[in-house]
Amino acid sequence: MNFLPLIECKREGKALAPERIHEFIREFTAGRIPDYQMAAMLMAIYFRGLDTVETTALTLAMRDSGDVLRFPKDQRPLVDKHSTGGIGDKVSLPLAPLLACLGFRVPMISGRGLGITGGTLDKLDSVPGFQTLLSAEQIIAQAQKVGCVICGQTDRMVPADQKIYALRDASGTVPSIPLITASILSKKLAESLDALILDVKFGCAAFMQTRGDARQLAQAMVTLGNECGTNTRAILTDMNTPLGRAAGNWLEVKESVGCLEPRGGVRENAAGPRAVNSHSQPQGLEDLRMLVLDCAAHLLVQTMKAKSLAVARDVAQACLDSGAPRRKWDEMMVAQGADLGAFNAKLEHDSTAKIVAEVKSGQTGFVFQCDARTIGEVIRDLGGGRLTKEATINYDVGVDHIAKPGEHVEKGGVLCRVHAPGQAQAKSAGTRLETAFEVSAERAKPVPLVVEVI
Repeated sequence: MNFLPLIECKREGKALAPERIHEFIREFTAGRIPDYQMAAMLMAIYFRGLDTVETTALTLAMRDSGDVLRFPKDQRPLVDKHSTGGIGDKVSLPLAPLLACLGFRVPMISGRGLGITGGTLDKLDSVPGFQTLLSAEQIIAQAQKVGCVICGQTDRMVPADQKIYALRDASGTVPSIPLITASILSKKLAESLDALILDVKFGCAAFMQTRGDARQLAQAMVTLGNECGTNTRAILTDMNTPLGRAAGNWLEVKESVGCLEPRGGVRENAAGPRAVNSHSQPQGLEDLRMLVLDCAAHLLVQTMKAKSLAVARDVAQACLDSGAPRRKWDEMMVAQGADLGAFNAKLEHDSTAKIVAEVKSGQTGFVFQCDARTIGEVIRDLGGGRLTKEATINYDVGVDHIAKPGEHVEKGGVLCRVHAPGQAQAKSAGTRLETAFEVSAERAKPVPLVVEVI
């Protein structure tokens, strides 16, 4: 095809016909449009945008560029969740087995991290033997038998997105709401979902820095998801403070298992219980549990398995507290090749890193700020994240025992612990982590975790 007129059309701010969008996505996926021309189109889209009809066409064309999962008929709805990423955001790990126990099938296609944002697949790579690369047939079979699967997309799923995302990253066109929307939803629509819940984060450690930008992205994705036949909702969540008490690949897996313990059991850390006011931020793993239960509750309502969010939350909490999702987690582990004995033995270790060092408060008072971006940058630089897609990950490094805003600390009390590959790295990381915390004489006002539903 002659692609140049379409580039010029979008450059001038004119709308592209849906059939032409489908055509150029097919041609690009087949290798018949050069990268430099597609990069020019992406830049035109970045500056001129796409309307709803164009974005829908782009999303569906990308979805149809490869395999779409086809599941047998079943009374259990097909559901999934997607997060735009954050520090300590491990919700997918406990959520998948919980949803399976609530009567859903969960074909959770996840990704890897880049920069300071952790990836679900990187976390699971820290589990001995766990396989994240599955065929479409294996994904379908496990979702049918176990009820949940967490894996990466196959080479034949949404190949257009894989090629286009690499160009967006190299051409400076990643921050485009139509392109973000098409990228995320093309992969989720390829799962043939009945319902989807989106966790769109904002704050210092989020892709969208402001609540307004996050709302705009969430609204675009919800509108398009519903128009494409998938019942879609979004929640806007705060990502100025890390989620949970731990960040870093293995530490987040370990904390996820703690979230799944019967009755929401939380294994107290070596620092012991903290002096906490009941009106401050959710404590222990309560913020993590809150978000897991919130996502599950919305999906119960979206699929008409519950009449209200209040009822749905009660149902989800009773299920989480029963211990069934913890057993389902083990079932999923075994189904994907994990060595359960080695995994459980690894859970018993306080740390798998070479060095663990405490970061202590220089004064008595209340934690006023816990900067998620600084913590994420420290973990990345310790080797727990990627600056490039080819970087090697150290799964054992991270930060845990994180003190949260509103909590009281004594002078010399623990603000967090750093898990590092060596003494020098631990010392450097500790110095940087001190700047992530602000301790004040007055308690910070509580900040809601979920601020809006769209």
